[in-house]
Amino acid sequence: MTKATYRIGQIVPSSNVTMETEIPALFRARESVAPERFTFHSSRMRMKEVTKEQLEAMDADSTRCAAELSDAAVDVLGYACLVAIMSMGKGYHCESESKLSAVTVENGAPAPVVTSAGALVSALEILGAKRIALVAPYMKPLTKMVVEYIADQGFEVGDYTALEIPNNLDVAAHDPRNLVDTARRLDHSDADVVVLSACVQMPSLQSIEIVENELGKPVISAAVSTAHQLMRALDLPAIAPGAGTLLSGEYADVPYRGLMPTRA
Repeated sequence: MTKATYRIGQIVPSSNVTMETEIPALFRARESVAPERFTFHSSRMRMKEVTKEQLEAMDADSTRCAAELSDAAVDVLGYACLVAIMSMGKGYHCESESKLSAVTVENGAPAPVVTSAGALVSALEILGAKRIALVAPYMKPLTKMVVEYIADQGFEVGDYTALEIPNNLDVAAHDPRNLVDTARRLDHSDADVVVLSACVQMPSLQSIEIVENELGKPVISAAVSTAHQLMRALDLPAIAPGAGTLLSGEYADVPYRGLMPTRA
């Protein structure tokens, strides 16, 4: 039996203003076709410039955020910074999800943790991708880290674009409509999936289905992937009209890929 209302906790970089718009928008789209309702609750980690140093310092603060959100007895937590996880070493999303979920258990309010990095990897697995094309807002060295991280997870990254936007607020200000032309310039001919935004701060939701219809193949983003795994972590069908193939309903009931905590 499902609950009527679920609490979604979000661990958010202090300069991120997109996670709290696109993720709720995806859940509101789900509310248009399903009865469950959702509230959203955030805790923030300091980060202004998207550099490896600031990302490392920010990630060290993530356990505090998990504790704060578990004080509110949220049902699931989403860690909203893909590059922070991917810059910490290959496979780090598994370590982060386990560590932060353990914090909720220790605090007496166990909840699964979905990282945007782990969610993107899960989305590619669910879609059966072997080779992908990718767009990221980061500077080239950080984008290369993201590409190498994804490759280490078993996916070949063909063409990719680094938009080289260092300031995180400027990333949020990037017009998502521009991603349509960016995707057109990608060599996606042999890509199974296109990642239109490998960053939950760079908005892309309004362009996902436009690009998907143009390219004739699945198009995802870090936010769409995160929403899919958040819904599955709640054991709810993962569906959101207008968000592309992953949330179309075709993959609504695939098993959740993360860890489910139990009470200590």
